[in-house]
Amino acid sequence: MGCGDLFFSLLITFSAALITYNILISANAPLKQELPGPSSRSSLLVDPIIKMPFGRSSFGKKRLFHTAVTASDSVYNTWQCRVMYYWYKKHKDGPNSEMGGFTRILHSGKPDKFMEEIPTFIAQPLPSGMDQVFVLLLRFGFVFVS
Repeated sequence: MGCGDLFFSLLITFSAALITYNILISANAPLKQELPGPSSRSSLLVDPIIKMPFGRSSFGKKRLFHTAVTASDSVYNTWQCRVMYYWYKKHKDGPNSEMGGFTRILHSGKPDKFMEEIPTFIAQPLPSGMDQVFVLLLRFGFVFVS
């Protein structure tokens, strides 16, 4: 019994110390009020961790990334796509931007009222019964390099 009580006492003491440490560290950390990425005040324009493949593009042109986002016709998903497209347009023409095109892949099978606002490709849904083999739990955007 004594060994178990000692273990739980040490566990509680260690947990309290860790929580206190995290509170003190996070309370003193400065909060940035800007979006991540190169800014006018930043002198660091190259990521020190991920090395970009320089010199691999043809004829000295930049290789632009094309962003494709899967979407449904739900209100929440439409709102998400509109926010993503807003920030895409805001940063596309910025300095050192490598953003190419943007495409929303609408898998409802029918056009919606946001087709004129956001570049959209309409994908036809699978036939009834075909979508029971694989259930998609998470959807991720993907990026093409052109």
